[in-house]
Amino acid sequence: MKYPTFWKNVSGRRKRIYLALFIFVIAIIATVAGFFVPPSLKDAQIIEQQLNQTITQSQASGTLALRIFVNNFRLCLLMFIPLVGAGFGLVVLFSTGQAFRAALMVQSSSALNTATTANFTITTVILTLVLIGATFLCEYISYSIGISESLWLFRRLLQRRWREAKVTAILIGIVALLLTVGAIVETLALSLV
Repeated sequence: MKYPTFWKNVSGRRKRIYLALFIFVIAIIATVAGFFVPPSLKDAQIIEQQLNQTITQSQASGTLALRIFVNNFRLCLLMFIPLVGAGFGLVVLFSTGQAFRAALMVQSSSALNTATTANFTITTVILTLVLIGATFLCEYISYSIGISESLWLFRRLLQRRWREAKVTAILIGIVALLLTVGAIVETLALSLV
């Protein structure tokens, strides 16, 4: 197999970073693709209802941050599975795009049916957007690490390089930290909305 020159001439660490950045872009593309495949209005309402129910119940019991973390960490751990995790991760990201679309569809259809408008201050809007952006970065960086390590781990296992397990453990720790921060920030953002 012939590799491009820039790939041959860089260190292993840079190769990991390049792969993670490439996967980050692919993750965004997968989510956007999912957004452009709209579910039916009935399916969108079911998805929206389940999301709202989960959020409401978790906020009431004070476990929203924990629930978000456990859900995201579980999904991300599955993304670390050699080769299979990469495909799983792309399906999850595609489904995330569809969930965004479902929420948007339901919100826009209910906005057309009701004349109520929410009163937000500019500070609240800016803070919410910053928190959503921070959540996005924490989650998508984590997913990119998981998917790229899935590919990297597959290659290293074929080469019988067992030391990769140590790197994988370190990356899982980094992902856990990022997703913890993301869950806390997402909980804060949801409390503002």
